[in-house]
Amino acid sequence: MNKAWALIITAVALFVFPGSVFAKKSVLVVESYNAEFPWDASYKKALEDSLGADYRLDFFEMDTKRVPKNQHQKMADMAWEKYLSLKPDLVILGDDAALKFLAPRFSETKTPIVYLGINNNPRAYLPKTATNFTGVLERPLLKRSVVFIKSLLPAAKKILILFDTNVTSEIVKKEVFEDKDSIEIGDLLIDLKMLGELKSWQETVASTKGEYDAIVVGLYQAVVDAEGKPVNAEELITWVSQNSPVPLFAFWDFAVGATKTIGGQVIYGKDMGVLASGLVKNILEEGKSPKDLRPIFNDQGLFLFSKAQLAKWKLTLPAHISSSATLTD
Repeated sequence: MNKAWALIITAVALFVFPGSVFAKKSVLVVESYNAEFPWDASYKKALEDSLGADYRLDFFEMDTKRVPKNQHQKMADMAWEKYLSLKPDLVILGDDAALKFLAPRFSETKTPIVYLGINNNPRAYLPKTATNFTGVLERPLLKRSVVFIKSLLPAAKKILILFDTNVTSEIVKKEVFEDKDSIEIGDLLIDLKMLGELKSWQETVASTKGEYDAIVVGLYQAVVDAEGKPVNAEELITWVSQNSPVPLFAFWDFAVGATKTIGGQVIYGKDMGVLASGLVKNILEEGKSPKDLRPIFNDQGLFLFSKAQLAKWKLTLPAHISSSATLTD
């Protein structure tokens, strides 16, 4: 077939079947959180960059870090209504809340589902008969982080990990701490505190001097004030950074910076988006079934540090870490 005939056939197809030729693949992304949350912003940009112009992405925010827990089901219902109205080719479920509340419904459809950022075992959410799911699992690098902190603070004996009281925080306590408040790793005692109110965060941070050698900040986006209103997450992490009497470290990239924490071996939202995009392409472009695509564990992590925070605490990275680390500021 010569080029002229190819152009004629394409033109006829466009006239007879408008919108069907070169149609973009449609994907609905249901976020557990919200667009302002750096984690969501990071994986969403990665999805947009990786999938490119061949895909139309629509987003729905369940906003579960700011919406009261008794309204989470309502947000899931709204996400489901958007799915019914859009009829996308594929759905991406971002983080545990979206999978928890929507998996039963989606398991009864033929729509392929790709999840990302899942801390719990997906089987806790998926019906046994579900065959249209695959995705990317997230694992905070707690034990590796503790080993790293020990290399910077060799005299450290006791470390505090701070989380809010959202779904992911509860899963970390269950999966990593086995529902305990403390664990031991080597000669280090690790305490976990899940605090939902601003006052509790402030009092706890202020009282760490002499009690702990370091703090690792986990998630803090679901903290509320005395009136039950969501606290500005950026203002909270800045306050903790300014008032902590001991060095601060992090599990996620969004908590690292000149007015935040020193850093550590962190997980990036961007990586979640890139890995999820690969699964989307396998399904929609190569025709693979989700049941034949094994879930991906994103448990590598990368070293990310704030130069300003390292200087503040007079800390020097070991050569084997600095050679592969990314520095902010």
